[in-house]
Amino acid sequence: MGIAKTRGEAGETLAAAYLTLAGQAVRARNHRVGGVEVDLLADDAGTTVLVEVKLRGRSDYGGAALAVDRRKRERLLRAARALLQSGSARVRIDVVTVELSLDGATIRHYRNAVTE
Repeated sequence: MGIAKTRGEAGETLAAAYLTLAGQAVRARNHRVGGVEVDLLADDAGTTVLVEVKLRGRSDYGGAALAVDRRKRERLLRAARALLQSGSARVRIDVVTVELSLDGATIRHYRNAVTE
């Protein structure tokens, strides 16, 4: 397993733990929805949440949140539409970023980060 994959999985694990502590139920990791792989699939009080996780070891170039580019947003929206068509009543797309520094990790949760 490569270093990037290992780091990505560690970021997803941190994000899943954070979401659980915040009261969401993480239902799946690396789940395919509408042909799109979603990092985390969670439930937040009856809302299905697609979660994109971004981990960065450096904050230059705009940090982890800016790594969710137009193409990724379009794919996440396609996955959300597929969930709505399959019967989910409410769907939201969140982004959780994990930025590493010498002091540790900073986790930021952007609720409803991607909309149409």
